[in-house]
Amino acid sequence: QVQLVESGGGLVQSGGSLRLSCAASGRTSSRYAVGWFRQAPGKERDIVAAISWSGGNTYYADSVLGRFTISRDNAKNTVYLQMNSLKPEDTAVYYCGAKTTSLINTYYRTASYDYWGQGTQVTVSS
Repeated sequence: QVQLVESGGGLVQSGGSLRLSCAASGRTSSRYAVGWFRQAPGKERDIVAAISWSGGNTYYADSVLGRFTISRDNAKNTVYLQMNSLKPEDTAVYYCGAKTTSLINTYYRTASYDYWGQGTQVTVSS
Protein backbone atom coordinates (compact mmCIF):
# COMPACT_ATOMS: atom_id res chain seq x y z
CA GLN A 1 0.00 0.00 0.00
CA VAL A 2 1.06 3.53 -0.76
CA GLN A 3 -0.39 6.56 0.99
CA LEU A 4 -0.35 9.89 -0.82
CA VAL A 5 -0.77 13.31 0.75
CA GLU A 6 -1.11 16.46 -1.33
CA SER A 7 -0.24 19.90 -0.02
CA GLY A 8 0.47 23.40 -1.26
CA GLY A 9 -2.95 24.43 -2.47
CA GLY A 10 -4.52 27.76 -1.66
CA LEU A 11 -5.95 31.00 -2.97
CA VAL A 12 -3.91 32.95 -5.52
CA GLN A 13 -4.57 35.80 -7.91
CA SER A 14 -4.62 35.31 -11.65
CA GLY A 15 -1.06 35.26 -12.97
CA GLY A 16 0.32 33.96 -9.70
CA SER A 17 2.12 30.74 -8.87
CA LEU A 18 1.75 27.78 -6.55
CA ARG A 19 3.76 24.63 -6.00
CA LEU A 20 1.89 21.48 -5.06
CA SER A 21 3.55 18.54 -3.37
CA CYS A 22 2.53 14.90 -3.33
CA ALA A 23 4.28 12.99 -0.56
CA ALA A 24 4.24 9.20 -0.57
CA SER A 25 4.58 6.86 2.37
CA GLY A 26 4.14 3.16 2.94
CA ARG A 27 5.41 0.82 0.26
CA THR A 28 7.60 3.43 -1.38
CA SER A 29 10.17 0.82 -2.39
CA SER A 30 7.95 0.03 -5.36
CA ARG A 31 8.61 1.98 -8.52
CA TYR A 32 5.57 4.02 -9.38
CA ALA A 33 4.63 6.72 -11.82
CA VAL A 34 2.61 9.69 -10.59
CA GLY A 35 -0.06 11.77 -12.18
CA TRP A 36 -1.59 15.06 -11.12
CA PHE A 37 -5.29 15.38 -11.89
CA ARG A 38 -7.82 18.08 -11.16
CA GLN A 39 -11.54 18.14 -10.71
CA ALA A 40 -13.73 21.22 -10.83
CA PRO A 41 -17.29 21.16 -9.42
CA GLY A 42 -19.63 19.22 -11.67
CA LYS A 43 -16.81 18.05 -13.93
CA GLU A 44 -14.79 14.90 -14.36
CA ARG A 45 -11.33 14.37 -12.94
CA ASP A 46 -8.91 15.26 -15.72
CA ILE A 47 -5.19 14.75 -16.20
CA VAL A 48 -2.92 17.71 -15.63
CA ALA A 49 0.52 16.14 -15.81
CA ALA A 50 2.26 12.83 -15.22
CA ILE A 51 5.81 11.68 -14.62
CA SER A 52 7.51 8.32 -14.84
CA TRP A 53 9.45 6.71 -11.99
CA SER A 54 12.78 7.87 -13.37
CA GLY A 55 11.49 11.32 -14.20
CA GLY A 56 12.63 10.79 -17.77
CA ASN A 57 9.15 10.87 -19.24
CA THR A 58 6.61 13.58 -18.57
CA TYR A 59 3.19 14.28 -20.02
CA TYR A 60 1.05 17.41 -19.88
CA ALA A 61 -2.47 18.41 -20.73
CA ASP A 62 -2.54 20.96 -23.56
CA SER A 63 -4.20 23.48 -21.27
CA VAL A 64 -1.21 23.65 -18.91
CA LEU A 65 1.68 23.08 -21.31
CA GLY A 66 4.27 25.78 -20.85
CA ARG A 67 2.78 26.93 -17.53
CA PHE A 68 3.04 23.87 -15.29
CA THR A 69 6.04 21.68 -14.59
CA ILE A 70 5.99 18.26 -12.95
CA SER A 71 9.08 16.94 -11.20
CA ARG A 72 10.02 14.43 -8.55
CA ASP A 73 12.57 13.79 -5.84
CA ASN A 74 12.66 10.05 -5.22
CA ALA A 75 14.96 10.45 -2.23
CA LYS A 76 12.14 12.39 -0.57
CA ASN A 77 9.33 10.28 -2.07
CA THR A 78 7.75 13.48 -3.30
CA VAL A 79 6.38 14.67 -6.62
CA TYR A 80 5.89 18.35 -7.31
CA LEU A 81 3.68 20.38 -9.59
CA GLN A 82 4.94 23.90 -10.18
CA MET A 83 2.09 26.02 -11.47
CA ASN A 84 2.85 29.40 -13.00
CA SER A 85 0.71 31.96 -14.81
CA LEU A 86 -2.37 30.61 -13.10
CA LYS A 87 -5.78 31.34 -14.57
CA PRO A 88 -9.25 31.28 -13.01
CA GLU A 89 -10.01 28.18 -15.09
CA ASP A 90 -7.27 26.34 -13.19
CA THR A 91 -9.49 26.45 -10.10
CA ALA A 92 -10.16 22.88 -8.95
CA VAL A 93 -9.31 20.25 -6.40
CA TYR A 94 -5.95 18.78 -7.38
CA TYR A 95 -5.26 15.11 -6.76
CA CYS A 96 -2.17 13.01 -7.18
CA GLY A 97 -2.34 9.38 -8.15
CA ALA A 98 0.29 6.65 -8.25
CA LYS A 99 0.54 3.66 -10.53
CA THR A 100 3.04 0.80 -10.85
CA THR A 101 2.29 0.17 -14.51
CA SER A 102 3.53 2.08 -17.54
CA LEU A 103 2.29 5.59 -18.30
CA ILE A 104 2.34 4.95 -22.02
CA ASN A 105 -1.16 5.36 -23.47
CA THR A 106 -2.60 5.29 -19.95
CA TYR A 107 -1.27 8.34 -18.14
CA TYR A 108 -4.57 10.19 -18.55
CA ARG A 109 -6.81 7.34 -17.41
CA THR A 110 -7.90 7.65 -13.78
CA ALA A 111 -8.82 3.95 -13.69
CA SER A 112 -5.19 3.00 -14.37
CA TYR A 113 -3.98 4.55 -11.10
CA ASP A 114 -3.74 2.37 -8.01
CA TYR A 115 -3.54 4.94 -5.24
CA TRP A 116 -4.93 8.44 -4.69
CA GLY A 117 -4.46 11.27 -2.27
CA GLN A 118 -7.26 13.24 -0.65
CA GLY A 119 -6.79 16.32 -2.80
CA THR A 120 -5.86 19.95 -2.25
CA GLN A 121 -7.95 22.94 -3.28
CA VAL A 122 -6.53 25.50 -5.70
CA THR A 123 -8.52 28.67 -6.22
CA VAL A 124 -7.44 31.33 -8.70
CA SER A 125 -9.19 34.67 -8.44
CA SER A 126 -9.57 37.01 -11.40
